[in-house]
Amino acid sequence: MQNENILEIKDLHVYYGSIHAVKGINVIVPRGKIITLIGANGAGKTTTLSCIAGLVKSKRGEIIFNGNDITNKPSHIVNLAGIALVPEGRRIFPNLTVYENLMMGAYKRKDKEKIKQDLEWVFSLFPRLKERISQLGGTLSGGEQQMLAISRALMSKPQLIMMDEPSLGLAPVLVDEVFDVIKKINSEGTTVLLVEQNAVGALSISDFGYVLETGRIVLEGPGEELLKNEEVKKAYLGI
Repeated sequence: MQNENILEIKDLHVYYGSIHAVKGINVIVPRGKIITLIGANGAGKTTTLSCIAGLVKSKRGEIIFNGNDITNKPSHIVNLAGIALVPEGRRIFPNLTVYENLMMGAYKRKDKEKIKQDLEWVFSLFPRLKERISQLGGTLSGGEQQMLAISRALMSKPQLIMMDEPSLGLAPVLVDEVFDVIKKINSEGTTVLLVEQNAVGALSISDFGYVLETGRIVLEGPGEELLKNEEVKKAYLGI
């Protein structure tokens, strides 16, 4: 029987040299939900995602995915297990075309017919990418590059997609589009772990949220409740 929690982080500690960046956090990501980590710059949000993805090693703690311990496993093993990361700053391949970028996302897959279907699916999410299929990634606008980064991650058919600041630096109309797409991806069965400085947008679409401050979780609760929380309003929502 499948565990109802697709991801469990237990007492996670991460250091950069002598800096204690993540200080014993516990996070649960239920299967099929959208979970958000919010907090100021330097709170430990990106470090947490990087550690799950195998890009940064933890000093202590456990990361359990689908019932298996993936703590400090190499990033390609984590990806093969079914986790994809959309990194902060997009990190697309600027000298590859849109199509080639997307195929890089599907590099480990052998199911050619299904890859074609998934290509059409990401084009249905982001029609602009289809129009620019032969363009080099580096020539796209910031918003289009973000669409490409999300689509490339989806092409690996992840069970869990982690997104680090997907709305950062985007025009307001594109921010709304990105949040709509996150909801759509989730409604079609992919679990989402989201890191966002746009706390209002993120909590509005989230089932549950965690507030990080200097490497610790200081608040947690359903997205709607955190949106109404006075401390959260003051610190993150500018209200």
